[in-house]
Amino acid sequence: MSNAQKALVMAAGIFLAIALITLAVVMFISAQESTKAAQSNFSNIQTELSQTAFTVYDNTLVSGSQAVNALRKFSDQDQFGIQIVTGKNPAGQWYGKVINTGVPVDSITYGSVVGPAPGTLVQILDEADIDYVNPSGKFRAQLVKDSSNVIRGIVFRQQ
Repeated sequence: MSNAQKALVMAAGIFLAIALITLAVVMFISAQESTKAAQSNFSNIQTELSQTAFTVYDNTLVSGSQAVNALRKFSDQDQFGIQIVTGKNPAGQWYGKVINTGVPVDSITYGSVVGPAPGTLVQILDEADIDYVNPSGKFRAQLVKDSSNVIRGIVFRQQ
């Protein structure tokens, strides 16, 4: 082979190597954008799934036993509270954490956690207690969301 042919073969090899490297970089960048989009979608799905446990209680009518079951189910969650308003106790009692619902809904502090709640499960099961929940009673459930649209509590009002 002559020197010219060797130079052409070498130039073709270098050109081919540059083309392959460019192709790999383009594919990596597009894969990176797809990965970011997938992570964003996964984050949205995860948020929706974490809140699906509460959607059953979004402005629905439930029985007293369902309210008690919700209290048992969610009482151990951090930064979450349940208020049960009965006919005997129109002020209601908080369980888990006390959530700020005494301000307008569009307020920044609405739905924020105030502190630990004084209510206990024993109170709602004791028929002599003012906070007793009648298992066959009807309660209107409403979710309490903070300013970040995170569900912080459920309020059950006896009908």
